This record gives sequence, C-alpha cells and structure tokens, in this order.
Amino acid sequence: MTVESLIAPQVAGSGGRLVEAALSQMGAPYAYGGRTPAGFDCSGLVQFAHRQLGLEVPRTADALYRGARPVSLERLEPGDLVFFRIGRSRISHVGIYVSGDLFIHAPSSGKGVSYASLGSSYWSSRLVGAGRYH
Repeated sequence: MTVESLIAPQVAGSGGRLVEAALSQMGAPYAYGGRTPAGFDCSGLVQFAHRQLGLEVPRTADALYRGARPVSLERLEPGDLVFFRIGRSRISHVGIYVSGDLFIHAPSSGKGVSYASLGSSYWSSRLVGAGRYH
C-alpha cells in the first residue's frame, strides 16, 4: 500500500486538486528559486500547484504566510499551507498539507519533492502556522 493510495480517498475539492498537483511532482529535484518541474524550491512548488488551479499566489514563503487566510492547525484541510521558521526571524519554508500529519514540500538541495511529517521533532519545533489560498 502506498502513501498515495491512503491519501486519495481523503482529498476532494480545490484542496485535493492542489495536493494532486504537488503529488504529480514527487521526486522532482530541488533548485533554489525553481518553480518548474525541472526543479523546485519550497515556495516554487506551492506556486506551481496553485497555478494548476488558475490561482496566483505570492512567490516567497514569507509573502505566502503574510497573504494567506489563517487556518488553525486543528482545522487543517488538504491543500492548506504549513509554514516554518528555520533559523531566521522570518518564515523561510512552506509545504502543502496532505492529510494526517503529512505534508509535501521541496526540502533542500540534494533532495527532491517529498513527504515529511508534521509530527517529527524537526518540523514540529519549527512549525509557525497554517494558511489557505484555495
């Protein structure tokens, strides 16, 4: 059983389509400033997924955070954005919430688009909030 088969029944509506757009890029390489299947950074992946639905969103993680409609972490829905602060005062990382405690993101150089767990000690200690554009 794959992660995708567990997720598929749970995603619907525009949030589900955002998740599907991000899932279609699983394994795509990381590229600083990248926003195409040739290479993504975290906000580039988010921007790409939203464009598949005809939605324009800000380009950087910090701008995405400032412009999103806030969502409480207890009310996350597929397609919502999760925001992280990694060693700086501003928001520096973003992912797309999938379901359970999973989100999809473009993590860093040398790693492709992949899943991560909001429950991991690394990500949970850096999680700042969530928001929605769809």
